[in-house]
Amino acid sequence: MSRLTISMPDQMNDWVEAQVSAGRYGNVSEYFRDLVRRDQERREGAIAELRALMEQADAGGVSPRSVDEVLQAARLEAQQQGLLNGAD
Repeated sequence: MSRLTISMPDQMNDWVEAQVSAGRYGNVSEYFRDLVRRDQERREGAIAELRALMEQADAGGVSPRSVDEVLQAARLEAQQQGLLNGAD
């Protein structure tokens, strides 16, 4: 097992120590291992989701619409969802 030394602001250190003191983790190392594990899982999930979307898009084939038509439809949908105002 390798060893890692980090520096952080006092406020962050206080937070980590509070998590350990509250019994959520046995020690500081467990806290950081859990953070790394969660980050790995989140990234792996995002990659899997992206792959699934790419497979779905690939299975859908090529659209008969022009690029301008696709962009116009995307803008309309975004406006309807409140993601764009009328000026965009």
